[in-house]
Amino acid sequence: MTSQKSSSAAPQPAPAPTAKEPKRKRGIARVAKLLDAGAAVFAEQGYKAATMTEIAARASAPIGSLYQFFPNKDVLADALIARYAEHVEAALDRIKAEAPELDGMQLGDRLLDVLVTHATERSLALSLLDARWEQPGVRPGLLREGLRRRIAEILTVWRPAMTEDEAQAMAVVLLQAMKSLVQLHEEKRYPGKAEAIAQWRGWVQRYLGEI
Repeated sequence: MTSQKSSSAAPQPAPAPTAKEPKRKRGIARVAKLLDAGAAVFAEQGYKAATMTEIAARASAPIGSLYQFFPNKDVLADALIARYAEHVEAALDRIKAEAPELDGMQLGDRLLDVLVTHATERSLALSLLDARWEQPGVRPGLLREGLRRRIAEILTVWRPAMTEDEAQAMAVVLLQAMKSLVQLHEEKRYPGKAEAIAQWRGWVQRYLGEI
């Protein structure tokens, strides 16, 4: 007589906590205030030193309200990174809509302005990614890949004859140029700063003007 062993399924890992999406106008405004408070505290204290208690206090909100929308500090950090990505992607989408009417100089200026305009948000997002890069699920490359993809889409709308490979290669160059311009702006003081920024803009304009 053979005995049968009862098999039990391996326990499934608990789903990772996620941010709660507000549905009402009041909730949307509350979440925006909590995100602003989180951004301020993370910028001042750094990710590791910041506490949810301090963030709730900065937002003048009950701690329970903060945890209702953001179960932990990681979820709040992810939401801030996502908000930055949304703002930059929206700016790139606006450029894409205008692209057919732009010349190389205009397109270069529009692209270069995107990261400069969102420099403060970008700095915070990069610091949050850097502080958490070793954690599972944190993939800094996703943000970069998304921006390159959108820039490539802009280029193919701007110049329909451009191949996908050409657009992707140019997107890598242009995103690097956009990031470098932010660094030139952020460096506090150095000889010839204004001229260096002007020359960098001119190089990108000429690069696109040759297409």
